[in-house]
Amino acid sequence: MTLLDIRDLTIRTADGRVLVDRLSLTVSPGERLGLIGESGSGKSLTTLAVLGLLPEGMTATGSVELAGTQIVEASEKQLNGVRGRDAAIVFQEPLTALDPLMRVGRQLAEPLRRRRGLRGTELKRAVTQALEQVRLPEPGRIARAFPHQISGGQRQRAALALALACEPKLLIADEPTTALDVSVQAEMLDLVDTLVREREMAVLFVSHDLAVVARITDRAVVMKDGRAVERGDVREIVRHPRQEYTKALVGSARRLESALDVRSAR
Repeated sequence: MTLLDIRDLTIRTADGRVLVDRLSLTVSPGERLGLIGESGSGKSLTTLAVLGLLPEGMTATGSVELAGTQIVEASEKQLNGVRGRDAAIVFQEPLTALDPLMRVGRQLAEPLRRRRGLRGTELKRAVTQALEQVRLPEPGRIARAFPHQISGGQRQRAALALALACEPKLLIADEPTTALDVSVQAEMLDLVDTLVREREMAVLFVSHDLAVVARITDRAVVMKDGRAVERGDVREIVRHPRQEYTKALVGSARRLESALDVRSAR
């Protein structure tokens, strides 16, 4: 059984420039797939295409089937039925997902009310539980706060709680730790790992850092200039990369880990 089936996905700009070129990949229920590549490789656009969220002026062709729904050329009504239920996304910058003019608790309450039909005390309890599950201290205070009144790490946890609120089958994580400092990054990765394991969710994890992808995922697809240039078991890719581009990514990740070890020892 396949949860996400992408075949020959091509994403073009209005002037015909190809940004993702005939990409194919699959994600099975409970599986963890990493998309790895430098900025501009097309990995983030791929994740946006999965939920029908491509920026204005970009078009997708090919096939993107999510939990039995064809996303390419789907209506907004069809997409709204998929978002949050079948797949949800956590972005690099949590303010992309969080409304700066709305309190955190109210933002969490909206999908719980709309998707799960919760009301009153039951809804309030579910909001608190959602914040507790992502290990946010003082969930009552966080629920009453606006996004700018809490730290970056807390905002990212709140964004994760929002993505998980309706228990999607697939969590898409697009560079969710890049904007965080090193210690908070490690905590966030551990949290994502624990939550998806407990919920037996599938994960599509996007990063430019192969070390991060290797920590979270089972398989990986390496992207360069909109194309998949290498794919397979993530451990095999790390130990025996075939393409020169992948070898460079592996080398970069190792240098980064060494630098962090030295810095931590100071």
